[in-house]
Amino acid sequence: MTLSTYESVYRASVENPEQFWLDAARAVDWVTAPTRALDDSAAPIYRWFPDGELNTCVNAVDRHVAAGHGERTALVYDSAVLGVQEHITYAQLQERVARFAGALAAQGVAKGDRVLLYMPMVAESVIAMLACARIGAVHSVVFGGFAPRELASRIDDSQPVAIVTASGGVEPKRRIEYLPAIEEALHLSEHAPSAVLVHEREGFETTVTEARERASASGGPSWLSWTEAQDGVAPAEPVVVKATDPLYILYTSGTTGKPKGVVRDNGGHAVALTWSMANIYGIGVGDVMWTASDVGWVVGHSYIVYGPLLAGATTVVYEGKPVGTPDAGAFWKRVAEHGVKVLFTAPTALRAIRKADPEGELVQQYDISSLEALFVAGERLDPETYHWAARVLDVPVVDHWWQTETGWAICANPFGIERLPIVPGSPTVPVPGFHVEILDPIGEPLGPGEEGNIAVRLPLPPGTLATLWGNDERFVSSYLSAFPGYYATGDSGYIDENGYVFVMGRTDDVINVSGHRLSTGQMEQIVATHPDVAECAVIGVNDPLKGQRPSGYVVLKTGSQITQEQLAEDLVTMVRSQIGPVADFKDVSVVEALPKTRSGKILRKTMRQMADGEKYVVPSTIEDHSVLEALEAVLAPRK
Repeated sequence: MTLSTYESVYRASVENPEQFWLDAARAVDWVTAPTRALDDSAAPIYRWFPDGELNTCVNAVDRHVAAGHGERTALVYDSAVLGVQEHITYAQLQERVARFAGALAAQGVAKGDRVLLYMPMVAESVIAMLACARIGAVHSVVFGGFAPRELASRIDDSQPVAIVTASGGVEPKRRIEYLPAIEEALHLSEHAPSAVLVHEREGFETTVTEARERASASGGPSWLSWTEAQDGVAPAEPVVVKATDPLYILYTSGTTGKPKGVVRDNGGHAVALTWSMANIYGIGVGDVMWTASDVGWVVGHSYIVYGPLLAGATTVVYEGKPVGTPDAGAFWKRVAEHGVKVLFTAPTALRAIRKADPEGELVQQYDISSLEALFVAGERLDPETYHWAARVLDVPVVDHWWQTETGWAICANPFGIERLPIVPGSPTVPVPGFHVEILDPIGEPLGPGEEGNIAVRLPLPPGTLATLWGNDERFVSSYLSAFPGYYATGDSGYIDENGYVFVMGRTDDVINVSGHRLSTGQMEQIVATHPDVAECAVIGVNDPLKGQRPSGYVVLKTGSQITQEQLAEDLVTMVRSQIGPVADFKDVSVVEALPKTRSGKILRKTMRQMADGEKYVVPSTIEDHSVLEALEAVLAPRK
């Protein structure tokens, strides 16, 4: 039987991964080209291209200028909220990155040091990330919607030499001040960076001067504006790093509440993203790719910043919303204006657009003929939303599945290799390099159509997480110990007889709210600190717009007189202040008791199935059936 193009590429990637990825590495410019693909001396922790040396910024920017493409547009900054657009060429980007890299170096940032970024969706965010890569520093971007306590925990874990931030973020109806959050986080954290560099924006209350005065009085770090930091500073030359040196740390929610710092290396990351741009998305030199996400998330790291620039393409940095800036035609307007070939967004955005424009009438107002495909990820693409988007856009709508940890798609329709038939509800097939299997609870492989744990056979391909920052043991225990020889994705699902993968949901307490991975366990820890709360459970329930939303169920302490309205107000404020508005924690119900097993484990999965109107089997280990029966009336409105 003749293999299809995809099947032959996939088979080569899993049967001889070392040769496959050495071949792929030729698309990257190396200072010292690797002669070995894989270092397995510390298995189950693997490292790719151990003898290679390079600079990621050079690959993303300088090499395109050197090849004579300096006048090509590298980045389009498009702010729908401010009505501003800026086109930055590769030559301009090189100059601005080198200057800011010099500013970081002048503040004592050196190879291997960490720099924490707390930034909105502006061009300076991309410049700052590339500047870190240029001098071999390790950036850690924290989404601008996270609360000071969450920011402080990341400061203490990564111990940055400097923080790069902005005056704030601009929303359609409000402005979010960043500098007070930075100041509070520095007050809460034990680690003290030496400098805070601020991209000043108009229309914000707190200024760099005010923050500097307060810091000076308390012995805090030096505060400088973006322009002050660059005054009289020489542009920085690229620093050579090992392929195995870290490029960035990106924190993701852990089931214990303590964030996990996913570490991405330089060499494997550059090879994997370069390969993915051509083979998954079909994007090459001069093409325009717009990823409508945020640089604070992994999607933004991979496909707003690094992926398109590594490919020599044009990337769009969009400061706006899918609706409300000014209407539900905002996405199609950008596609038309910038000649976008591939648009990548989350199902949440599509559901918001569909709600505002159910017939897709606004699409007709724009010439979107440049658009060849819409890719979605971040949460499951429900078939209803898929069919709507495919109908109104008349282009392939491609669901693909990946994680913060993997850094790029585990499963996708590989458009650059072979366009496979689309099956609604499935992210199609495993991407070459990801040897995906379905395992039962004891790690035995399951057959076609049998649901179980989705796992990836080790070694993971390049570009995936190398470890967790400063904690190899937690890396192994979190991901590699459940099924020896495999990476446990934490998702359940099945593979059908045609090799298509179906992802059914999480097996732990991490939920997906508008593409943001958040820990319900962490929310429970916060809720449990309320003086009137005896015990609680927070579960993720299906939401037609956001994918999932957290819903809290609380048992009050005996004698408590608090009203449900007051309790809900208190708990929403607590979760918002400690995690941030991204948690979207709004639903609170007071219940008499929580359903538990005889060993005391709360039946969260059963509660979630009840709330979502799914069939469920009452575990034989349940302690009291009457508790579950009493909950049905409370859970039913969540359907």
